[in-house]
Amino acid sequence: MTTLDSRQEPTQATEATVLASSADLELLGSAQGELRRFLLEYRFGMEEVRTKISILQQEFLALHDHNPIEHVSSRLKTPASILAKVTRKGVGPSLGVVRSTITDIAGLRVTCSFVSDVYRMAEMLTGQPDLTVLRVRDYIARPKPNGYRSLHLLVSVPVFLSTSVVDVPVEIQLRTVAMDAWASLEHKIHYKYQADVPDDVTRPLLEAAESANHMDTLMEGLHHRVHSTTPIATERRQARDQPSVPNSATAGRR
Repeated sequence: MTTLDSRQEPTQATEATVLASSADLELLGSAQGELRRFLLEYRFGMEEVRTKISILQQEFLALHDHNPIEHVSSRLKTPASILAKVTRKGVGPSLGVVRSTITDIAGLRVTCSFVSDVYRMAEMLTGQPDLTVLRVRDYIARPKPNGYRSLHLLVSVPVFLSTSVVDVPVEIQLRTVAMDAWASLEHKIHYKYQADVPDDVTRPLLEAAESANHMDTLMEGLHHRVHSTTPIATERRQARDQPSVPNSATAGRR
């Protein structure tokens, strides 16, 4: 799956992101108004999911000791980017075909502190009843050959418009800070070589990916060590380890 290569915020999108050129319209076989509505649906879907993530982030900041979210970014594919992907896939450039074949038009990236936070966030998001999980690709458990690691979720979210409800697919990428740094630099190298990266570059990239993974493991271990020795954590652990006292309803049943 294509990684998110732009960090444009929804509020920073320009009119050019929503409107297509005459050439784009000709290729898509669509009227300007239809294309505008099509892209707005994806924008609204992206903002719905981003709001969910923002709510979780604010809750963690206000009520919990640890906030698993470092930062969040989002992007909406431009008409030109959609057309390029349609061309690569060799499918017809109509909005109906685009809707059924291009699943990463709207995307969010959630960068977390630790690997366990990635899975924790995924569990909280996919557990929300109005989100339908369409696909999960776990590149953390099974990294790509080049070393890329990330957890990709494809979810469908209902968007309530004035006259209809539209289910919009949104891609969510969850990764650690180390994974994000590696992916960002790898993307720049990949772009420079136009996807034909030589072996003497791919090998160090793979080594760097392994180093980033080692750092994730090390830092999470340190995090647990530090927080498990704090007075509050120790008190909670002692309370948890105390044998439970059977109540009157269960006593004597053994």
